[in-house]
Order: sequence, then structure tokens, then C-alpha cells
Amino acid sequence: MDCRELPYVLEPMRLGDVPAVAAIEREVFPLPWTASAFAYEVQANPHSYYLVARHRRQEPAPTEGRLTAALLRLRTRTKSTDVLGYGGFWLMVDEAHISTIAVRLDHRRRGLGHLLLIGLVDWACEVKASVITLEVRPSNTAARSLYRMYGFQPVGRRKGYYSDNGEDALIMTTEAITSPSFQSNLSDLKARLRARLSSSQGVGLAR
Repeated sequence: MDCRELPYVLEPMRLGDVPAVAAIEREVFPLPWTASAFAYEVQANPHSYYLVARHRRQEPAPTEGRLTAALLRLRTRTKSTDVLGYGGFWLMVDEAHISTIAVRLDHRRRGLGHLLLIGLVDWACEVKASVITLEVRPSNTAARSLYRMYGFQPVGRRKGYYSDNGEDALIMTTEAITSPSFQSNLSDLKARLRARLSSSQGVGLAR
């Protein structure tokens, strides 16, 4: 998804992002991954693809004085390094398996979950995945609703998958992501997200 006119940008996760990602992970999940696990994904796993979402950097106007412009650049550069959310998948043959999506609690309901999911789907298409799968807690109704919107359907369960409470994992998968029906729905969702983010900074979007 082209983010050039949006208030957020998507970028590949870097090693320098790991501390911020791990902090969000601890904030969001009862069974958080460690920072070393994310470092492995970024540095050593040849099958992993991870994105982060950030605020778009706003450069100062060219009419600013030299010192003021430098200070503004420093301030906006610092802000733009903040990780607001992240997501990733593992590519296994022709299946992209989404391993995680998370958004900072204070930045939810601004469309970032949608943006990250769209970014992962686009990336999966680029690396020639045929379908996308994931696991989700049956009790996580917000996430399940988001995934259904993007064409994920339940296909099975993993019994007692989550060790914190013994909850099953619901397995969800898409149809072929290059199919006309999937791409048509994705295009509609992109257009809706772009309109809302452009006009209202994403207020009112789930996740």
C-alpha cells in the first residue's frame, strides 16, 4: 500500500527497532516474545518478514531559519523513530504464516492494525505466497473480526495452544491471495483506509 500521503509509514523492522518492539510486545500480550526472539527474526531467520509502523516524519518548511530548521529536524526525526506497531510472517514454501501483529495500546483504533495487515498481505504477494494463515484466540473477538474483514476464514483449531490459560488457537486462512475476489476486496479496504487516514488521522477505525 502506498503510504506517501498518509500520517504513518511502514518500514522493514531493523535491529534497532527491537527494544521498542519488545516493549510493545510486553504491553500487549500475556505470553510475550523476548527481545532476543525478535533479534533472531530480524538477523538470522531467512524465512521471516517483519514490518514496523511509525509516524511520518514532517520536515520543516524551507523558509525556517537555519538553527530553527535544524532543531525541528532533530525533533521530528526523534519522533519518527517511535514504533507504533509491528507485524510479521514466516514464508513456508508458498504459505505466509502471520506470526504476530500488535499496536501500542495508546495508538489503537487509529487504523494501524489495518495498515499493518495490508502491508503484510502486500508483502506476501510480492514474495509469491499463495495463501496466508494465522492463529488467533477464539476469545479475541476484535482480532477475529479484523481478519474476517480481510478474507480470513476459520479452518481448524489447535487444542490448548496458549499455555497461559490453555485456550485453543483458532486457525484462519485466506483463499488464494492473487484471486480476483481477494484482490477486489483488498482494493476496497485499502481505499477505505486511505480515505479515513487522510481525512481524520484514522480515528474511528477498529484496531
